[in-house]
Amino acid sequence: MALPKLKDIQVVTTDCYGTLIDWEKGIGDAFAKMAEEDGLTLDTKAILERFFEVQAQIMSGSYELYAEVLRRAAVTVAEEIDWTLEPSRAQFLPDSVPDWPPFREANAALDRLKERYEIGIVSNIDDKLLGISRRHLRTELDLVVTAQQVRSYKPDPVHFKEAARRIGGKKGWVHIGSSYDKDVAPLLKMKVPVIWVNRHGEKLEGRKAPSATVKTFRDAVKKLGAS
Repeated sequence: MALPKLKDIQVVTTDCYGTLIDWEKGIGDAFAKMAEEDGLTLDTKAILERFFEVQAQIMSGSYELYAEVLRRAAVTVAEEIDWTLEPSRAQFLPDSVPDWPPFREANAALDRLKERYEIGIVSNIDDKLLGISRRHLRTELDLVVTAQQVRSYKPDPVHFKEAARRIGGKKGWVHIGSSYDKDVAPLLKMKVPVIWVNRHGEKLEGRKAPSATVKTFRDAVKKLGAS
C-alpha cells in the first residue's frame, strides 16, 4: 500500500518503544547494572534477544499490566542463565523506564510532524509507564492508545482499531513503527499506510512490503514532508 499524497494526510501516529524511545539501550543497561550487583557480567545482546522473545510469549497470554510483563520476563531470562533473581528484585526493570532514553532525533522530528499533522502514540505499554517516558518527549499529542486502555497487546489489532475509532476512520491516517510484526503487519491487513523504521536493517524475507522503509524516525518524518 502506497503512502497517500501529503495533502491527504491528516493524522500521523507512531509507536513509542524502539521508534521514539531507545528501549534496547534502556533495558540492556538495566540488566547489566542489576547483574553487576550480583557479580555477574552479561552478554547484553543475547539477553535482549531472549528478553524480547519471552516478552512476546507473555504478551500473547491473558492481559496484565506491562510493568508485570517486564517483571516476569526479567525473572524468566535470569533463570535461563542460572542467575537467581527473586521476583521482588525484578522490579528493577519497571523502575528503569525513566532512564530509557529518547533517540537523538525524536523530539525535533516530532515537533516538525506536529507543525503539519495531528499526532499520536499507539503503544504496548501501560498509562503510568508511558507517562514517565513522555517526560522525555516534549511535543503535545492529540491521541494516545495504550495496551492498558484496550487490555491487549499488539500484534492484536485492537490498538489500531481503537485508534481508527478515535480518529473517525482510516482515511487520512499514516502510522510509523519500528516492529514489523507488531505494527507493520497488522496495519497492512487493515489497509492503513505504514512507514517501517527499520533500524537494524531487517530483511523482508517474503513478508509484504510496508508503504515505505526508512532507517530512523527522522527519515520517516521527511517522507511525510515535515522535514
